[in-house]
Amino acid sequence: MSINIFGPATVGLLQLNNRIAMAPMTRARNADGIPNDNNALYYAQRAGAGLIITEGVAISDTAKGVLYIPGLYTREQVEGWKKVTAAVHAKGGKIFAQLWHVGRVSHTSNQPGGKPPVAPSDIQAAQSKAWGYDGNGKEGFVTASKPRALATAEVAHIAQDFALAAKNAAAAGFDGVELHGANGYLIEQFLNPHVNNRTDRYGGSIENRSRFLLEAIDASIAEIGASRVAIRLTPYGGLHELPHYDEIEATYAYLAKELSARKIAYIHMMDQQSRGSFALPEGFLERFRSWYDGTIILAGGMDREKSERLINAGTIDIAAFGESFIANPDLVDRLQHNWPLTPPKRELHYGLTMEGYIDWKTYEHKATACETA
Repeated sequence: MSINIFGPATVGLLQLNNRIAMAPMTRARNADGIPNDNNALYYAQRAGAGLIITEGVAISDTAKGVLYIPGLYTREQVEGWKKVTAAVHAKGGKIFAQLWHVGRVSHTSNQPGGKPPVAPSDIQAAQSKAWGYDGNGKEGFVTASKPRALATAEVAHIAQDFALAAKNAAAAGFDGVELHGANGYLIEQFLNPHVNNRTDRYGGSIENRSRFLLEAIDASIAEIGASRVAIRLTPYGGLHELPHYDEIEATYAYLAKELSARKIAYIHMMDQQSRGSFALPEGFLERFRSWYDGTIILAGGMDREKSERLINAGTIDIAAFGESFIANPDLVDRLQHNWPLTPPKRELHYGLTMEGYIDWKTYEHKATACETA
């Protein structure tokens, strides 16, 4: 009997209207870092997704590598997010906040006092870009600055920053949080021995390189409970200059075992081939499923056929779509009815304008407008 991915579902610990998730996407619409009515409208328009995962949300003032992103570390930000969660819940949706620390993929102009960004080691991501200000004060893509290696005590402090953001997310009405452990940002920087050359308890062995991830997870669980904590991972990814290493499979097998034991809400995996990086190797998802007994979300190059095939095979539980949700707020309906998709305008993905953000039409609205014309 095949699974109807468009019908209501109990997926692990989640009660969802369907098995389609909206993947996190940076939109950079908050000049002051505080969510507002426009953000509430944007997410409410897309509440047809069974689960919305927000854009990356800064966990502290040192976590940012992009201008104009919202945070979850001040009272004002919590109040702003309450508008978003209330709007999504009013439409019957569920929403998790993605908690983000970019680590070395930042620039001094993104950091308090113009200080260097922090990372596991002082190895620069010299071919990677942040979105900040150049030497002339002009906004745009700037080369990531050379980072400062965190002291041992500071690493544990950042794990607590994740936990505080998780606590704030719960206060703001989120159904849960997803820690950003993917795409070459801070948590994944600790996992990769090519950019983590530490000799303390956070470097060297698989267990030590995984320690920060698990401490951040455990600290968040202590604040809001395992059923409301999740994580995003990108095994075999290469974004932001993370080379492959010999122990990739062993590292993610270890993490699968540890995260299974913690009974978290889900693991959200991304295949970075859709972002121009490495693809997940053939058979990896099936191997990961054998290691991890919880809910698995997959993003990256998804369509209806691939989603249904992998969900019905039991390889994944939820299919996540990213960019296609931008120009198609009614994406779930379009997939279900095989309606055509509106192509996005990538030049409008980021920035403070509301064009390309909250002005996209639903398919039925477009059809009605065409008939009227």
